[in-house]
Amino acid sequence: MALARNRRGDRGVDYWPGFVDALSTLLLAIMFLLSVFVMAQFLLSREISGRDEVLSRLNSQINELTQLLALEESGKQDLEDALANMQATLADAESERSRLQDLLARGAGANDLADEQIGALNKSLDEERQLSQRALSQVELLNQQIAALRRQIGALEDALEVSESKDRESQTKIADLGRRLNVALAQRVQELNRYRSDFFGRLREILSDRENIRIVGDRFVFQSEVLFSSGSADLNPEGEGEMAKLASAIVDLAREIPDDINWVLRVDGHTDNVPLSGTGRYADNWELSSGRATSVVKFLIDEGVPANRLVAAGFGEFQPIEEGNSVEARATNRRIELKLTER
Repeated sequence: MALARNRRGDRGVDYWPGFVDALSTLLLAIMFLLSVFVMAQFLLSREISGRDEVLSRLNSQINELTQLLALEESGKQDLEDALANMQATLADAESERSRLQDLLARGAGANDLADEQIGALNKSLDEERQLSQRALSQVELLNQQIAALRRQIGALEDALEVSESKDRESQTKIADLGRRLNVALAQRVQELNRYRSDFFGRLREILSDRENIRIVGDRFVFQSEVLFSSGSADLNPEGEGEMAKLASAIVDLAREIPDDINWVLRVDGHTDNVPLSGTGRYADNWELSSGRATSVVKFLIDEGVPANRLVAAGFGEFQPIEEGNSVEARATNRRIELKLTER
């Protein structure tokens, strides 16, 4: 019975897996061959393309060589033509030499030819003499023109020397006038400085009891708190009192300063660096400083100070005398400055 089972198993053997494996192997081989073919085709196409480029370059070089050859042939032809002309000229010269030798051998004929040649030479000499004479005439004319130009140059040099002499005299006079003007200006400045010192001395006497009014260099400085309320450009009653004292001193000084001294009193407004809120009358510190300086100028005018002797200027927070953001520094920078100066 076991033998029977084995025979049944032999009859039931499955060949399909082996067939599939063989088919797969065949497909792989075909794919490999196709890949090799594609690669070979790619390499062959590149090789052909490279050969085409090389062939194109060779054709280009051949064309260039052909053009050069044509140029060489043309040059050769020109040289051959020139050589032929030279040979023809040489033949003519040899023929002429033979003819002259024959003439010399004849004797009398040679003398006649010599006379003809001498006549021709004399004619040429006459022409040369005429040309030389014309050239000499032109040279003489040029010499006359050069002499005239030299005379003109001499006259110009004389005129230039006279002009330079006058210029030196003028420069000397200008320098002298400049020195006189500088002396006069220095005297005026000294005189104005003297009046400025007198003015500041009077202000010291009038306002010496105020700690927030001081002299800084050539300027009389009022702290803004003395004259204005915070954020305002209207003089407060205390500020009007101080400005009235100032106006009285200015009016007295104006009577003493001569009219030919062109002086002005400059009123400069300064603020601290705290921005304005923007809700008040003034948009920023520029406008506030200008408004305060203008208020002082208008008050002084009302008190009798001549308007043509006053100037108002606003500097905002951009000219501080104390750096920093402390309360003391900001208070110092809020100020009105008075400066007696020239217009």
